[in-house]
Amino acid sequence: QVQLVESGGGLVQAGGSLRLSCAASGGTFRQYHMGWFRQAPGKERDVVAAITWSGSITYYTDSVKGRFTISRDNAKNEVYLQMNSLKPDDTAVYYCAARHYLKWGTLEAHNYDYWGQGTQVTVSS
Repeated sequence: QVQLVESGGGLVQAGGSLRLSCAASGGTFRQYHMGWFRQAPGKERDVVAAITWSGSITYYTDSVKGRFTISRDNAKNEVYLQMNSLKPDDTAVYYCAARHYLKWGTLEAHNYDYWGQGTQVTVSS
């Protein structure tokens, strides 16, 4: 059983930056690909970025390419999402999720095994 705890959300003006962190415990972190999802009110939970267990491959949804960077530190059991040039459309609850490395399906939320509680990111215009 893996527990995930996000931190780093908050209120920021458009153009600003935030860094989200997700601390994992209770499992073998290296056995999991990690993803960041977000969900705005009335919308589905969509993938924002993902990273393989080794950190060698990353994925970004088109709307955040060039602005967001996902990374991980397997020694610390943590994954990060650096968010720059934030826009009001980035406002959402951001979730960290873990998917066992033998499972396919980076983009679909139902493929992920464990989820954090979420952290609110609000970008004001």
